[in-house]
Order: sequence, then structure tokens, then C-alpha cells
Amino acid sequence: MSDDDLRNKSFPIGTRGKAGRGNTKGTPSSAARSLAPRAKSKVPSRAGVTSAVTKPVIRKARAAKAGADNGSTAASKPATRKATAKQKPSPKTMPPHLRAVTDEEAAAVAAAAAAKRTRTASAAPMAAGIPMDEIVVALVGAAQRILGADWEKRIAGILAGIRKRIAGDYEVDAFGFDSQITEILTAAIEPIAEKWFRLEVRGVENIPTEGGALLVANHSGTVPIDGLITGYAIKKYSGRDLRPLGADLVFSLPFVGQIARKVGATLACAEDAERLLTTGEIAGVWPEGFKGIGKPFAERYKLQRFGRGGFVSSAMRAQVPIVPVSIVGAEEIYPLVGNVPSLARLLGIPYLPITPFFPLLGPLGLIPLPSKWIIEFGEPIRTDAYPPEAADDPMLLFNVTDQVRETIQQTLYKLLVDRGNAFF
Repeated sequence: MSDDDLRNKSFPIGTRGKAGRGNTKGTPSSAARSLAPRAKSKVPSRAGVTSAVTKPVIRKARAAKAGADNGSTAASKPATRKATAKQKPSPKTMPPHLRAVTDEEAAAVAAAAAAKRTRTASAAPMAAGIPMDEIVVALVGAAQRILGADWEKRIAGILAGIRKRIAGDYEVDAFGFDSQITEILTAAIEPIAEKWFRLEVRGVENIPTEGGALLVANHSGTVPIDGLITGYAIKKYSGRDLRPLGADLVFSLPFVGQIARKVGATLACAEDAERLLTTGEIAGVWPEGFKGIGKPFAERYKLQRFGRGGFVSSAMRAQVPIVPVSIVGAEEIYPLVGNVPSLARLLGIPYLPITPFFPLLGPLGLIPLPSKWIIEFGEPIRTDAYPPEAADDPMLLFNVTDQVRETIQQTLYKLLVDRGNAFF
């Protein structure tokens, strides 16, 4: 071929002077491929479908299929080859970048993933949450520990009382006392008294089983919880209702005064006290008043003045016994370390307490500390040995008042020794 012929004849780029499609092997030459833009394949590659976990599964599926093909008869092999030659190339004969996962391989991958999820779910120890049956068992166990073995009966009684309240099936006496409210309150206080305060009651036999009596107790605790616990102890262990005599401030407070009337409290005046005692009720009085519950923690279990003996006068006029009551444990529930008298006067309350936890911890500071409680009912002091008119003798009233106070004080010292540490 002459030079003119070579100049007039054109050759494709990268063909090395040979006409045709590059390197004659069915694909463009490397030089041509580097010049042409790469087109995205519509068929996903095997690397995009499979992973390191599913590759062994696919290999097993392909090996099983290959074994099935090798086990066929020799007569069917030529026909199979002819049929295969007419069809599209199989994934085995496809180039790696165009090879896709077959249906059998996809099914094998899905089965392997399901098996792995099953093994993971069986191996994980209930990480999703606590089963409902375990929650029910825990609640029942807690109810038995708090309310006792007959917790179902107690809860049923409370619900029955609430249903009667809703239906209006209840009665109150002339002072506003509601026996159903007292029963519900007793059931509610029992876990606190028995489990939290670990209450121990002594001298229950000194509470009269019938007739009137005046119970005189020491007062402490910053908040008058000792009155509630004393009422619970009397109801629980003697079956009788305590009718507390409260100060005017108790009944002037909203909501508190109404609840106090419902549980049997009344004003601490001579008329109401004598009326309760003459009708055979058990009345309770705390002669220390706010000076008792508001005294500093450093003065704990040191009795304050018992007033001028008005409670002794009421007992003498009604001719009922006086039962000294000594309470140990209330002083430690809210240790009073300070007071804000100016703010207390502004709010119209006797004192504004400051404890190690209140108001520093906010509402959490209102939780009482779990001190050990002991309530002892002392031997009754008879008043029927004196005529009713002896209630007008100031010297006699002073002597009997001092006798009751000294009895309670000495009993407190004895109970403190018996109890030991307040929290253990």
C-alpha cells in the first residue's frame, strides 16, 4: 500500500492499524475505554447485594445447584447445553460487574437472615422489657409485705367504704365524726405505722374497753403526726375510736379543719371535752400544744408546760380516768434545727420550721425519717375518788396535772433506753 493510500485511508483510534472493533476480542481497546464515558449499569453488582455475612450462604446455594446439575444423566447434558446456549448468559458466565443474585440465592440469603434474627432473639435475655406476669407478681409481693397477708381483704374494705361514700350511705354524729372515714384512714396509715415507723404499742390493757376516758400525751415532731399514729394504735389494738381535742388553728385551716372533724376531732374547750367524756367517748389531749411540736431538736423529749390543768378539770367533772400516754419516735421524723418567726407571723402560723432537709430538698424534705416508734399507755389515774366540785380547786388541779406530767416524763426516759438507736 502506497503512502497516498495510507493517508487517504482512516483508521479508528486505538486499532493498531487494523480495521474493525479495536483488538478484535469483542471489547474496545484500553485506549478507547479510557476516552469513552462510563455508563452506569442497570443491573446491580453482586457486591452491592451481598455482604460478608451472606456470601457463604450464596456459595452454598450455588454449590448445591451445581451438584444437582452434575447429578443429571449424560443424555440430558447436550440438550441442556443447547438450551443454555440459546438463552441469556447465566450469572456464572456473566462478567463480575454484571452478575446479579438469582432467586435461589436471594431465598437462601433471606432464610439465613431470619435464622440469625431468631438466634439473636433467643440469646438476648428479655432486653425489650419486663413481662407483664412478672410485674403482677412483684406488685402482689409488695402488697403482701406492706399490707400483710390479708391485703386483699383490706383493699376490698377500703373500696367498699369508698363506694358507700359515693352512694351517700354514711352517718355523722353531732361533732361531724364519720366512722367510715376513720376506718379508711386507719387502713391507709397502717403501712406507714407498722413498716415505716416500726410501731411498738405497750399497755393496751390500760385503755378502758367501755366508758369514757381522757388520754393525755406528749406532743412533738414539728408536724403533729403523733396524733394520727396514736389514733391508729387505739383503733388497731383496742377497737375504739379516739376523739382528739385540737387547737383553734387546726379548724381554721382550709381542708385540714374539715378532715379533722371527719376523723372525730373537736375544739379543745371544756364544754366539748366534758360532753364527749360523759357520753362514753375516749378523748385525747396534748397539753404542750404548739410549744411541744415546735421545740428545737436539742430539747427533744423534754416536756413543756402542761397549761393550767384544764384537762384535769374536765376529767373530774365527767368522773372518768386519765390515761398518761408516752410517745417515743416522733421527735426524730423532722429534726427542727431552725425557725423563721417573722415569716411565721406574716403567715399566721405559730412557727415556720427549718429541718436538715426542708426547704433545702423541696417536697422531698416533707418525707418523715423512718424512726423507731414506741407508744406506751400508762396506768389510769382515777378521778372518781374526788367529788365533781373538786374541779374548782386550783391547788388540786395543779397537783394532778404535775402527777400526769411527771409520769409521762419518766416513762419517756425509760422508753428511750429501751429503744436505743432511733433508726436501727
